[in-house]
Amino acid sequence: MDVYTFEVRTGSGPAVVDLTGEVVGFCRGRGDGLCNVFVPHATAGLAIIEVGAGSERDLWTAVDALLPRDDRWMHRHGSPGHGADHLLPAFVAPTLTIPVDDGVPVLGTWQSIVLVDPNRDNPIRRVRLSFLAG
Repeated sequence: MDVYTFEVRTGSGPAVVDLTGEVVGFCRGRGDGLCNVFVPHATAGLAIIEVGAGSERDLWTAVDALLPRDDRWMHRHGSPGHGADHLLPAFVAPTLTIPVDDGVPVLGTWQSIVLVDPNRDNPIRRVRLSFLAG
C-alpha cells in the first residue's frame, strides 16, 4: 500500500478545506484501486460536497444546528462549545474511500473532497492518503 501524509493549516475558526487536488495528485499514475483519506483527529472529519457555490457555509449552518457551540456538552476543555467539536466525527466521518480508475479518483462533476474542521484550538491538521491497488 502506498501512503502519503501532509499537513493542512485550517486557521483559528471553522474551516472547510478542499483536498481534492492533493488526492488527485496522489492517485495520478497509480492505476485502478481505492484511495483512502483519513484525518487522525478527534475533532475533524471529511466530506464530499460541492465547493465554491455556498455549500461550505450551508454545511456550517447544518453543523451548528445539529451541534450548537454552547455549554450543554460534558466535554468542556478548550474554547466555549468545544464539546460539540468532539461529536463532529460521529456525523462527518474522519475517513473516506474513493474508487480510482486508471489513476483518476472517481468523483462526480461537482464533487470535491473536503476537510471539515470546527476546532478553533488546533490550526494544523494531518491528512493521510493511502492507495490500495486493485
